Amino acid sequence: MKPDRLSFIDWTRGIGATIMLQGHAFHSFTHPSLRESPAFIYSQFVGGMPPAIFLFLTGVTLAFLMDSAERKGLTAGQRIVAALKRSRYLFLLAFGFRIQMFFFGWPRPWEDIFRVDVLNCMGFSVAALSLMAIFPTAERARLSAALGAAIAVASPLLAQLDWSAGPSIIQHYLAPDGVFFGFFPWAAFLAFGLAIGSAIRLTAVENLNRLVQWFAVGGLAAIYISQWASNLPFSLYNKSDFWIDSPWLVFIKTGICLLMLATGYVWTQYIAKPGWSWIRQIGTTSLLVYWVHVELVYGRWFWYWKENLTIGQASIMAVMVILSMIGLSYVRTNWDRLKPAWIPAFALPRFGTKLSRP
Repeated sequence: MKPDRLSFIDWTRGIGATIMLQGHAFHSFTHPSLRESPAFIYSQFVGGMPPAIFLFLTGVTLAFLMDSAERKGLTAGQRIVAALKRSRYLFLLAFGFRIQMFFFGWPRPWEDIFRVDVLNCMGFSVAALSLMAIFPTAERARLSAALGAAIAVASPLLAQLDWSAGPSIIQHYLAPDGVFFGFFPWAAFLAFGLAIGSAIRLTAVENLNRLVQWFAVGGLAAIYISQWASNLPFSLYNKSDFWIDSPWLVFIKTGICLLMLATGYVWTQYIAKPGWSWIRQIGTTSLLVYWVHVELVYGRWFWYWKENLTIGQASIMAVMVILSMIGLSYVRTNWDRLKPAWIPAFALPRFGTKLSRP
């Protein structure tokens, strides 16, 4: 498959990053008295999508990795090891990020280093789903979709278990929670992405248009049916929190991810002009953007404006954060051409770009 045919994946990741940047900027800088305003509520409602988008697209690129390993003739064990290396990469980023935040925010509790954030969830989920590399791509697509549904359906049951007997970190890595990113239900998005990525790899270039149409139809159906089911007057569960462990919310967000993927394909292939795109730009370095912007927005750099701005001022701050991250991403990917002549030639690490490549 030609690389330009996959640009819609970077575009979708870039949209997710943009939504994340505005959501965090509003959350950090808006005055507490304005947090009931429609603009702030809408910003945070939309801002709840990026973790699902990033996990979903991580599953897509993981499927590409597994399929490539299969085509190269690697053994099942070698394919699993390749997936585990991806998990290791994510865990290294996760703990590097937490350690940096710990020292830059000193003094703060040392337990923050082990906080289960979205990167930890990615690393743990990739490790758990690495066994999917055993199966051929076609079978992997079906099994991953079923596994994603099973994780979503089981989430309310895991939330009702008594986790007090074991270490709290086990609960944080596994159980649904409003603060931490547990395997249930967040790994469902990675499993669904693994299924979709496998389907893309199985599709010939000339048939990709039809597959994307099915993405759009399936996404709309998932959103409509799940929204309808979530409003039924009865439930299969004794207790379930829609915003934390409901399988219907997982299916709705997965439907939105499918619609975004289809929109990205139509935009990049038929609407956008060839050339540089700022959305795709930050999509190719989304991990770097995530790391740096969290320190800028939630760190001590702009302490004077924290929780002290109006909606209009917070909007300006959000635009400034987005523009700065576009600049950072551009410098990262064009360093060899932009660096001053007096700086010795050296290769920057591939930090922030690895997961965006098939």
